[in-house]
Amino acid sequence: MAIPEEIRAAKRINSEGERIIEKAQEEAETIVARAQEQAAFLIEERGLTQAAEDEGRRILDRTNLEAEGIRQGADAYAAAILEKLEAEVARTLHSIRKGIAVLDSRNPTELDDEGPVAPADGYADDQDFEPAPSRSTRG
Repeated sequence: MAIPEEIRAAKRINSEGERIIEKAQEEAETIVARAQEQAAFLIEERGLTQAAEDEGRRILDRTNLEAEGIRQGADAYAAAILEKLEAEVARTLHSIRKGIAVLDSRNPTELDDEGPVAPADGYADDQDFEPAPSRSTRG
């Protein structure tokens, strides 16, 4: 009865083949699942990277806008201070010119005839003494 033994051997080979196919199918499913997980991870990682880059650009844009606003405010403040200073200097210069005019109007001929004006400390022999220009030549 060799046929039943061959049938059993064929069944056993068939079973072994089916088991190998099932195992291969399971391994293929595992490999596909891992590949899908890896792809999902890479897609997520790329998405996170892109999101981080986008957020970085937004932060830089906002910071640049804020810095420009601060620069404009500082420029406006400096301009206002300089305008006030200019007005104060103009007032001071006007006062100085009025004072000179008053002095010139008091004794215009005496200043021309007397020569150089002595230094404020009264020492005409001072080495660094330079006579003041005549006030009558101003104008």
